[in-house]
Amino acid sequence: MADFKDEISPALIGALANELVRAWPEFPAAAFAGEAGDGLERLELMARVRHVAAVLGRHLPGDFAAAAGVLDAALTSPSFTSWMTLPCGFFATEYGIEQPELALPLLARLSPRFSSEGPVRPFIERYPDLTMGFVREWARDADDHVRRLASETTRPRLPWATRLDRFVRDPSPVIELLDVLRDDPSEYVRRSVANNLNDISKDHPELAVATARGWLNAGGEHVQEAVRHGLRTLVKKGDPDALALLGYERSAPVRLDEFVVTPPQVAIGGEVALSFTLVAEGGPTPVVVDYLVYHAGARGARGAKVFKLTTRTLEPGKPQRIRRRHVFREVTVRRLYPGSHRIEVQVNGRVLGGADVELVEP
Repeated sequence: MADFKDEISPALIGALANELVRAWPEFPAAAFAGEAGDGLERLELMARVRHVAAVLGRHLPGDFAAAAGVLDAALTSPSFTSWMTLPCGFFATEYGIEQPELALPLLARLSPRFSSEGPVRPFIERYPDLTMGFVREWARDADDHVRRLASETTRPRLPWATRLDRFVRDPSPVIELLDVLRDDPSEYVRRSVANNLNDISKDHPELAVATARGWLNAGGEHVQEAVRHGLRTLVKKGDPDALALLGYERSAPVRLDEFVVTPPQVAIGGEVALSFTLVAEGGPTPVVVDYLVYHAGARGARGAKVFKLTTRTLEPGKPQRIRRRHVFREVTVRRLYPGSHRIEVQVNGRVLGGADVELVEP
């Protein structure tokens, strides 16, 4: 599978140059393409994006209003789209930061081609009141890409972007936006709303639950879905209020039987099979079932990584067997070490049992 960084390639730069020439015949396409492609192979994704944005700054008109006019003219072409527009968004931030009234509407117009949540965030930091005025308008835009931009750019902990500390401290302006978008007709928007609520829950769990409760009370065709996804981190942590709001009782009488993990020893990169039975000891019992893996670290066991398993209702007197395969695969953010790894079953936020697996070098 190709790396994301390879999306910003010499071929894409050439295509971008052609689009800009169509929009502004004086654009020096050959000089831009040569300079933007120089040294590209040594750079990672965001470094490539910023490099191309900087080269745009040297070849588009020096007056930002005129440069914005070129990009607006380029937007009349359906071929001016996707990854080639991402550096244009960062150009708008770098060279339009002193002119937010021009740059922010341009970023909203670019967003349907490639979402502009990253480039908008510096404006939130520098001009919070002005920028949030634009964002509130975007939340009611006819285009679902622009409505999503309102939610996505205000996420306090947006991955691969700078953290918005003002919203980490006080997310109330963000919740005001989410209240507008909570039951948006577009799943694309609702998924961003849920991710934003999930961000807020990491710093303000009680506020996140209270917000979700208000949404459920207000009703809406898709609200339950947004709440469930937005409270997922709290559910994994076993937060009793989040669980109760979603209909799961933390203290529900459920028994874990015959928990087996095989094989008991596996090489890094290999997999184990998890198998266990759940038994409801009262009436019909809704359950959310996760499993936790405590990975061995260089200095002892690390905190648990929670993996979603299933949600279902257990009927009394009807044991349910659950199976899952788990692969001990290294990923970018987690290196695996040989040693004992604990695997536990969690039902409605409560750990019911566990087993150990020995991980060895392949």
